[in-house]
Amino acid sequence: MTSDLWLHFTRHTPGAEPPVIVRGEGAYIWDQNGKRYLDGLAGLFAVQVGHGRPELADAAAAQARQLGYFPLWSYAHPPAVELAGRLADAAPGDLNKVFFTAGGGDAVESAWKLAKQYFKLTGRPRKHKVISRFSAYHGTHHGALSITGIPAAKQEFEPLVPGAFRVPNTNFYRAPEHDDDLEAFGRWAADRIAEAIEFEGPDTVAAVFLEPVQNTGGCFPPPPGYFDRVREICDRYDVLLVSDEVICAFGRLGYAFGAERYRYQPDIITCAKGMTSGYAPLGAMIVSDRLMEPFLRDGNTFLHGSTYGGHPMSCAVALANLDLMEREGLYDHVLLHEATFRNTLEKLLDLPIVGDVRGAGYFYGIELVKDRATKQTFSPAESERVLRGFVSRELFEAGLYCRADDRAEPVVQLCPPLICDQSHFDEIEQILRDVLGRAAALL
Repeated sequence: MTSDLWLHFTRHTPGAEPPVIVRGEGAYIWDQNGKRYLDGLAGLFAVQVGHGRPELADAAAAQARQLGYFPLWSYAHPPAVELAGRLADAAPGDLNKVFFTAGGGDAVESAWKLAKQYFKLTGRPRKHKVISRFSAYHGTHHGALSITGIPAAKQEFEPLVPGAFRVPNTNFYRAPEHDDDLEAFGRWAADRIAEAIEFEGPDTVAAVFLEPVQNTGGCFPPPPGYFDRVREICDRYDVLLVSDEVICAFGRLGYAFGAERYRYQPDIITCAKGMTSGYAPLGAMIVSDRLMEPFLRDGNTFLHGSTYGGHPMSCAVALANLDLMEREGLYDHVLLHEATFRNTLEKLLDLPIVGDVRGAGYFYGIELVKDRATKQTFSPAESERVLRGFVSRELFEAGLYCRADDRAEPVVQLCPPLICDQSHFDEIEQILRDVLGRAAALL
């Protein structure tokens, strides 16, 4: 019985038993009844190398035997030292300072706090506000949740941390301007950041938080030139550009970091999930030398940290995970197969309920619509009945674990392990075709 377990982000129905997942191997998971499912979400956007990799279990066990735990409060340990060097070498530009956390939300929280203190230490104490995009998800801590752009996720916990503001995202399918010109739309969306900074006052804005490909709403890639323009804006107003890569890093888009794919230089990268392929909790904030500089003089201290940030076992697992991905060439594997993944999913565009397929790498969203000709979306009642009441349940019953979500538009999100190939893509498409075809009849 699971009655004592309080599940995360879950509606609890008295007497209902959730599926219990007991085993994973490769791209598949099994429940307590022995039923197999294709893991189309990599656990929770995390399991890059697939399930059941003994190399990662062995790395954790070996580290536990040598040093199971020690904090990074005024001390270091070898796995953290080695991993910090590995991340600094992989990060773009002068992002050479690595602050470990216990997860992605912790990393986002750390980045906002760092931005505030950095500007205080450099004589601009009023710069504390942050800008993010509509419907973007950045975590559940009070600060990270304030940056998150999903009203329904925030309202039960208000008041939140003041100083967070939203601008339009890059959902070209529903572009409010320039819906016939992707590059012009990207310029328009980026310019809304400059507009928000001017409105709030450049001397009050500290940072802009952006995902390379925005997750919530169904995978919004950046239009051509978008991040070039954002970088120009941040430089003009002396605002930090934070690349939130909790999902997008470590091969999800075919590169170590999404900023590399889209050729922009952040001031801070936040990351987690794929760093350990989800086998152990770990996050990081990777920071430019410039932001570290004030903390190297006058006895200044970043008074922030956590018990488990940079846990030695997690760092050991991350090192083994990065070794494994390098050895198996998984970044190149994603780049080689991403077009066939997209092409396979785009076959679903012949279904009347499928409005758009978008994403990059091994990270895609399928937007569902009531009327494809007009792009009419679901009503709240239709989302409840069709998306949550039917699609989510039927996909899982058919053997596909993924996410049917309507925190922005109704979408099916797909983020499979990086080891997947055409056989997995075909299985995903076949299951989706059956379930979405039946869902269309409910509208």
